[in-house]
Amino acid sequence: MKIEILGMGCPKCKLLYENTKKAVEGKGIQAEIVKVEDMNKITEYGVMMTPALVIDGEVKSSGKALSIEEIGKWL
Repeated sequence: MKIEILGMGCPKCKLLYENTKKAVEGKGIQAEIVKVEDMNKITEYGVMMTPALVIDGEVKSSGKALSIEEIGKWL
């Protein structure tokens, strides 16, 4: 599983990254978690508001820092 956190490094982006790591650890699954800060790559996903959560190439959420529980529902 590949999980991407799209964002330029704002506090919400950092929170989403940390919550994603905790959700993955809590589920005990193997996943590659990658920060994507390149605006060109972010816009390729059609994301207009960051942070965004992308799982296996599919945008699951944009514009908010999800909780650990919310992220866990998609894992």
